[in-house]
Amino acid sequence: MKTSVCIIGGGPSGLLLSQLLHLKGIDNVVLERQSREYVLSRIRAGVLEHGFAELMREARCGERMDREGEIHDGFIIAHAGRQHRVDLHKYSGGSSVLVYGQTEITRDLYEARDRMGGTVIHNVEDVQLHDLTSPAPHVTYRQGDDIVRIDCDFVIGADGFHGVSRKSIPRDVLKEYEKVYPFGWLGVLSRTKPVSPELIYARHERGFALCSLRSQVLSRYYIQVPLTDAVEDWSDEQFWDELKRRLPAEVAERLVTGPSIEKSIAPLRSFVAEPMRYGNLFLAGDAAHIVPPTGARGLNSAASDIHYLYHALVAHYQQGDDSGLENYSAKALARVWKAQRFSWWMTNMLHTYPDSLAYDQKLQTTELEYLFSSDNALGCLAENYVGLPF
Repeated sequence: MKTSVCIIGGGPSGLLLSQLLHLKGIDNVVLERQSREYVLSRIRAGVLEHGFAELMREARCGERMDREGEIHDGFIIAHAGRQHRVDLHKYSGGSSVLVYGQTEITRDLYEARDRMGGTVIHNVEDVQLHDLTSPAPHVTYRQGDDIVRIDCDFVIGADGFHGVSRKSIPRDVLKEYEKVYPFGWLGVLSRTKPVSPELIYARHERGFALCSLRSQVLSRYYIQVPLTDAVEDWSDEQFWDELKRRLPAEVAERLVTGPSIEKSIAPLRSFVAEPMRYGNLFLAGDAAHIVPPTGARGLNSAASDIHYLYHALVAHYQQGDDSGLENYSAKALARVWKAQRFSWWMTNMLHTYPDSLAYDQKLQTTELEYLFSSDNALGCLAENYVGLPF
């Protein structure tokens, strides 16, 4: 098989790039280790920056997103029993975010790839990347008893933190930065009316909590838990009781509870790999960087990678201009590190750290008090939350 661009990873990043390139007449193939059903079963957050939503529209995949997604002009931070609303529209110069589940984004992208006859190959095993520093790289994979070879111009590694792409960069070339937080998020998805029309981030001495939503009939809630906890340690009743303890009384009173549809624990980690290019391999999304979910930067950081790659590849094939490809790693990493900083700041401000000093706790309280006493501080928060420009 021969193609122009071989994309490793059939999640939203890989599918979005595939769709955008196809619309520009650039041939590509997507390889995915899991089945489509498995990919679509993954529950992920869905707070979308303006830039991500625009990319979906440019990919001709935004119709259902615009119809069913919810525009949020603000969110709430709760602490010390009080609620403070962050007016995104006011403090970011009129911007907002769009709440639309990542699973639905992926579904829309798959349907678009099907309509256009895009090549997405599932259940591939033993993916290996070859000759990445040569002008003619190729990828091999096993499907059943057959070994398939794909010759291409470029390889895009959008296969996540555990994928093969980043591991194909020599260790003496790759530099990794990592911070592992001493807690995780226990998340519950329930078919219940959301407790609030906007997200509520709650800081509490018992631990962080988040009230989110997928729609007006589907809610997503999280509480901070120790890394030693397992999902089996938490019954639905225990989860709801603990969530109520961490929310302001008036919010807890109106919380509608119900059976969990999905329950999982996600450890919190910050991670960046540099560079994001090696020869004709380009990393994107979780293959190169991960942020804690605080602040909703993960999917949006991946989208900025795709924006830069898409325009760089179009310039290469249509104008013979390689400057975008040559500058991709530096440009993408500059924005990635800003997203890392924002997620780190939000996480430190809102979570309870085990064995933290009384001094640290007072600083957290002071940080929140300062935030809501300063329009400049609120402007910085809002600017980052709605998304920095690409």
